[in-house]
Formats: sequence, C-alpha cells, structure tokens
Amino acid sequence: MARVLIHIGIIAVLTVLTQLGGLAWLLALVFQRRLLAFGLLYASFSLAAVFTASQTGRVPLPCFSGETLKVQSWAYCLMNRHYVTPEMRAVLQDTGQAIASQHPGTVTLVLDAGFPFLDGFPLFPHLSHSDGRKADIALYYQQDGVYLPGKTRSPIGYFAFEDGPSPCPPTFPTLRWNFAFLQPLWPNYALDDKRTWSALVLFARDPRVGKVFIEPHLKDRLGVAHPKVRFQGCRAARHDDHIHIELRADQS
Repeated sequence: MARVLIHIGIIAVLTVLTQLGGLAWLLALVFQRRLLAFGLLYASFSLAAVFTASQTGRVPLPCFSGETLKVQSWAYCLMNRHYVTPEMRAVLQDTGQAIASQHPGTVTLVLDAGFPFLDGFPLFPHLSHSDGRKADIALYYQQDGVYLPGKTRSPIGYFAFEDGPSPCPPTFPTLRWNFAFLQPLWPNYALDDKRTWSALVLFARDPRVGKVFIEPHLKDRLGVAHPKVRFQGCRAARHDDHIHIELRADQS
C-alpha cells in the first residue's frame, strides 16, 4: 500500500510540474528499468508536444536560440512550461524585436508561460497561466551601467526581488513570498530602468495585451502611468522580480 501511495504521489507531482510527466511515470511502471523507461517516455511525449500542441492552439517559445526573445532557462522547456497561443507568441516576438531596436543587443527573456495542452490546466504555483494567454517576462539588469544580455539575478528569473514598499499587510498563509534568506545569495545586479520601462510601455500600448502586472513601487519608480499596467493584488505572488502580461479577452 505504501508503494502505491508513493507512486501516486510521484505521478501527482510530475503532473503538476510538467503536465506530461505523470503519464510518463505511470506507463514506465510496467517496465523493469523504470527510470530509463520514464526518461525515454517523457522525452518522447515532450518532443511530440512540440509538433502536436498546435492542434489545440498552443505553440512553443524558442528555448535555445533567439536573438531578441528566448526562454530564460532550459528548465522551463524541460518541464513543458514554455507554450503560449500563437497570438501571445506574436506579442512576445514583436515586443522583443521592438526593445532590441530601441536598445540594440537586448534579449527579452520569458519565464513561466503555459503547458502544451488543455485549457484550465493549472500551472503551479500561478493563479492563472492556465490557457496559454499569459506569460511572465524577466526583468532587465545592468551592472555598473552596462546592460547584461540574457542575465537574471536568480537562476530561474524569479525570487530576486527589487526593494520597495508593499501595499499589502503581512498575512499567513500567503503567496507573497519574500524569501529573505535567498536575497543575499543573488548577484548584485541593478535593474535596467530604460529597458524595463520600454517593455512596460510597449506591452501597455499593444492593443492585443489586456493587462500588465507589476508591483506599484516599480511602476512609480519607472514612471509608467498606463491603465493596463496595474497591481496584481495581495493574493498573488510579488511582481517586483518579473512582469506578467495577459492577452485581451477578445484575443485568440
């Protein structure tokens, strides 16, 4: 019984994190060399998703190449979290190219986006990201006044927070994790205000985009006063380590 519960737990965790991993583990249980079978099955499912997700309205973002836009870490691609609708991919590509045109050499990095299949399938730990119409963008950084292309303060782009006042009272439980113990571990990169401002303005002015979430202190610091750029609320995670964008409701 304990072994069954362990496998159920593994299937659940892999499904939550990768969508396809739970099925791969379930099928691997019939093989003697289980880990090898799981690796082969998972790789096969993930590769197949690249070619079949378009049948359900999702397309992958570039993982290992892209001069102006790419996924920040191979881990997001490995976990199948780099899928969006074709319209969202167009928004991201257009914005990446526009920022690079304004600031040559800029690479826009995408963090969590969505899974390849099934609208409504949650992308933990996000409250949204369940339909391919949302994506998180890494902040842009510089050091000693020099832009750092393709660099983020944390290895996954999240949880390296910019200092600033919070509009939310301390509550428990909460998704507004501070991870204070992690902050001294990150490189001492500074926010690239020019590029971050450009990204916010371009997303806000794009008629295909409906919402742009960022913490109020960053919005004030950068001087972005557009109604689309707003606070995500105290129930959601902090957004002073990334930018969250959503398509308009009437965009496919």
